[in-house]
Amino acid sequence: MSNPYLDIQNLTKTFGAQLLFNKISFSIAEGQKVGLIAQNGKGKSTLLSIIAGKEGYDDGKIVFRKDLKVGYLEQQPHFNPDESVLDACFNHQGEADKVLKAKQVLTQLKIRDLNQPMSKLSGGQQKRVALANVLITEPDLLILDEPTNHLDLEMIEWLEGYLSRGNKTLLMVTHDRFFLDRVCNVIIELDNYALYTYRGNYAYYLEKRQERIDNARAEVARANNLYRTELEWMRRMPQARGHKAKYREDAFYELEKIAKRRIEERQIRLKASKVYIGSKIFECQYVSKQFDNDVVILKDFYYNFSRFEKMGIVGNNGTGKSTFIKLLLGLESVDSGRFDIGDTVKFGYFSQEGLKFNEEQKVIDVIKDIAEYIDLGGGRHLSASQFLQYFLFSPEQQYNYVYKLSGGEKRKLYLCTILMKNPNFLVLDEPTNDLDIQTLQVLEEYLQDFPGCVIIVSHDRYFMDKVVDHLLVFKGQGVIKDFPGNYTQFREWQNLQLKEEANVPKNKTTKATPTRSSQRDSQKKRLSYNEKREFEQLEKDITRLENEQKQIEEELCSGKLSVEELTEKSKRLPVLKEELDEKSMRWLELSEFAE
Repeated sequence: MSNPYLDIQNLTKTFGAQLLFNKISFSIAEGQKVGLIAQNGKGKSTLLSIIAGKEGYDDGKIVFRKDLKVGYLEQQPHFNPDESVLDACFNHQGEADKVLKAKQVLTQLKIRDLNQPMSKLSGGQQKRVALANVLITEPDLLILDEPTNHLDLEMIEWLEGYLSRGNKTLLMVTHDRFFLDRVCNVIIELDNYALYTYRGNYAYYLEKRQERIDNARAEVARANNLYRTELEWMRRMPQARGHKAKYREDAFYELEKIAKRRIEERQIRLKASKVYIGSKIFECQYVSKQFDNDVVILKDFYYNFSRFEKMGIVGNNGTGKSTFIKLLLGLESVDSGRFDIGDTVKFGYFSQEGLKFNEEQKVIDVIKDIAEYIDLGGGRHLSASQFLQYFLFSPEQQYNYVYKLSGGEKRKLYLCTILMKNPNFLVLDEPTNDLDIQTLQVLEEYLQDFPGCVIIVSHDRYFMDKVVDHLLVFKGQGVIKDFPGNYTQFREWQNLQLKEEANVPKNKTTKATPTRSSQRDSQKKRLSYNEKREFEQLEKDITRLENEQKQIEEELCSGKLSVEELTEKSKRLPVLKEELDEKSMRWLELSEFAE
């Protein structure tokens, strides 16, 4: 067997007085795609930084295969603010073919002006440039810290495909469980200072991790039974012990370690607090909103929000998802129309920009300043400390100062401040960014049981599937699709439509799209002669456009286009997609009445 790309031997790291990991060992072979999982603040990013040579460690060895080329994406990359996007991708050492590839990758990541200075880019755009930088240098080993943060769904799915293709070798931290499931073939977990390896994807990891916890719990239970007997023996025996007794005494201390080991307890579901919300929630009455640069957010948009509805909002960056929320909350003004909001509605808003704390406060005091307890109804209360513990802040962490928390822990604390105010309508804008997987699972259960209304904007497909029952799909320029279902159901429906559009039999009726308008329309009509002709022509047009789209996408990924061809085809692709969408929607309208 050939040498591994990377071999970690007995690595130990402390951070001040805190132990992050102790004598952990693992290796990565060529072609392995490894996902690293741990709770926030337990050393994931630190471990990646150590392996990338950016940070020191206390003990152990890190061995790379000779001449191995490593690419590292930091969670918060740094650039020279004056250099251009293209220069930032190469540190001024671009070769012609690499420049071409950079343009292709940057186009997929929706960075189109390659000459603008880095200082003009948002934090999210800078992260995408850093990701492009790592991908185009084609390292032997990719080390990626949260690569899907700041990507929209289209980009995430493109990156999934890119990393899955070929024999790429990868070590990655991500909280995107869809991504872990589809890309990774090994999961390593940092837990209680030790490291565990699971040779499979995320679904396999979940199954085997539960087995490990159940086995550990059984071992602790057995040890506790034996410990009581041995403790009695220790108390009865005199201090002067023979060789055999000394052996038994040593075994007792080993047994004591096992008996006192803390095993992760199954999280008790917190049936959410006592909230009341009336039958009238909000009505979005033909609202329009447009920005000066001709970006249309809403165009005569009508929607009546139902009681207890849990809605997800998805769409590419820049299509207006966050703006829609700000319009609803009155933080942005509408151009025309209005939001009619019920008198009983009390919003709890988790924003992307809302992370503001007194860093010198203790975690528990941040929450107690809001409320000492939450009323669960039926005479039950949950104290501020119990609420924090439910969201995985240990008693020790609760008495930490805020400035000592990791970025993910601060996001989690911010979330707790929103929930502690006991709103009856939660509006969460990208709540999953930087949260660890265990916290996401707790939040999913909390929202599933929440007795009020929820709107979530998120690119986390796994999270959306668990929580929402309805989608608004923002397609840009005011086009919004209302879909009754979760994200996976929407994608399955979308894929089904594409297949049916390509292969629809002309003598058969195709089922209509499950939209509210089609449900309301109970009266069938027959297509006129001209509509039949249009329907047949649409089938041909859709097949032609799909073939052209596929060809352009293949050419953009080939690395064989000139700069002029690349620019031309990159411009053609969004126009093509828009035309395809329009024709597909018209085909769906007509298909309802086709024989």
